[in-house]
Amino acid sequence: MRLFTAVTPPAAALDALDAAVASARPTARGLRWVAREQWHMTLVFLGDVPDDQVDTVAGELGRVAARHPAISLSLRGSGTFPPQPVRSRVLWAGVDGDTAALTALATDLREAAVALGIPVENRRYVPHVTVARARITTNLTAPCARLETLATEPWQAAEVHLVHSRLGAVPRYQTIATWKLA
Repeated sequence: MRLFTAVTPPAAALDALDAAVASARPTARGLRWVAREQWHMTLVFLGDVPDDQVDTVAGELGRVAARHPAISLSLRGSGTFPPQPVRSRVLWAGVDGDTAALTALATDLREAAVALGIPVENRRYVPHVTVARARITTNLTAPCARLETLATEPWQAAEVHLVHSRLGAVPRYQTIATWKLA
């Protein structure tokens, strides 16, 4: 089962992001825009977890999440992967607030997954919400500039979700567990 852990912004933050994305869409052709119901901040991508290990993984990650307090976050600004907008493939909205606490949560979840034998990527965590992807390297300067003015009110991230991701022409996400932060 293909899994990841994530935090989902509240409706008010998603409304502001929706407006920013609407202003960015006309500035870029050839992008695959992520649907609003799929917007989230990935904490750890777990990849394919054998079905017989999902309950064990969920239990341990839930215990790790419960040790972390709720986190004050907001959406602010934009960026791209790779970080040069002139030659990028992913457009994202930035995350602001207590990103150190969010990074610590992501790190602890990643370490717990590794301890369980799940081979997760070990790259620097960059808090973001992916809003569009390009099939080929593209100049994302204009849509990135439109998203740069994004600034939502802060909110308390109080839950972490374990999400089953099904690939296809349009990926489908299903939350299979939710854990409260302390």
